[in-house]
Amino acid sequence: MSWHIREAVRRIAAGGIIAYPTETVYGLGCDPFNGQAVLRLLELKQRRIDQGVILIASEFAQLEPLLLPVSGTTRKRVTGSQPRPVTWVLPCPEDIPVWLRGVHTSLAVRISRHPIAGALCTRLGTPLVSTSANLHGARPATTPLAVRRAFDDRLDYILHGPVGADARPSQIRDGLTGKILRG
Repeated sequence: MSWHIREAVRRIAAGGIIAYPTETVYGLGCDPFNGQAVLRLLELKQRRIDQGVILIASEFAQLEPLLLPVSGTTRKRVTGSQPRPVTWVLPCPEDIPVWLRGVHTSLAVRISRHPIAGALCTRLGTPLVSTSANLHGARPATTPLAVRRAFDDRLDYILHGPVGADARPSQIRDGLTGKILRG
């Protein structure tokens, strides 16, 4: 598997868009600091820029430079174990690019517990854009074949692997209050 992860990282570093398994579905990912790549990803998905994207990381330290400082309680909440994958919405500085935060003053972030998604972030040394592999509003792909059917040859790489056992998209919560924003 390590060769495939290295190849996916190489494609991301070159500005490419990849599909990869996550805790729930296949995700589309790219370098969050490459605006052209993120805009291409949004175009592929037919998703508006004002919505923002989710960023995943293998550890909280990868996300910290993109966020406003958080309390120890919030940090514990975000890094703690949850019964299912949780994406946290946390305040971010005003200079975070619109292609990441959309029209919001916050970022949606998740520490990925999926071995492949986590390995991608570890190898990259940075967070990774993570949006479900589907056209906006369509059912997310859960297999490489479903990804190929949705996007033909418009992706730069498909990293094969099993998705996690939870078939629902990640829960989204306010990182400061813990309030559920999407069940």
